[in-house]
Amino acid sequence: MKFIIAAIKPFKLEEVREALTAIGVRGLMVTEIKGFGAQSGHTEIYRGAEYAVNFVPKVKLEIAVSDALADQVVDTLQAAAKTGKIGDGKIFVLDLEQALRVRTGEAGEDAL
Repeated sequence: MKFIIAAIKPFKLEEVREALTAIGVRGLMVTEIKGFGAQSGHTEIYRGAEYAVNFVPKVKLEIAVSDALADQVVDTLQAAAKTGKIGDGKIFVLDLEQALRVRTGEAGEDAL
């Protein structure tokens, strides 16, 4: 099993969710986050004063999938989240040792 973490632009969330659902992803977790990378923030003007925005809003997706589906999920995430501009995000893939469904006690891939 694999645990996929992706940080994407917030306005791409619905498009990404639809694309993942279409390939058979049955669930994911979403968290609103702030961060910086190559963008390194930016400056904005508010009420005539300029100020630095050091952290950029992003959305973090966490997805647990079978090994067989992992590459397809990564490809789908990349295609659906891409704008071609700086700050499109990152995708991380980790090995997932165990999963457990609380309600039924199912474990491993059955819990996904």
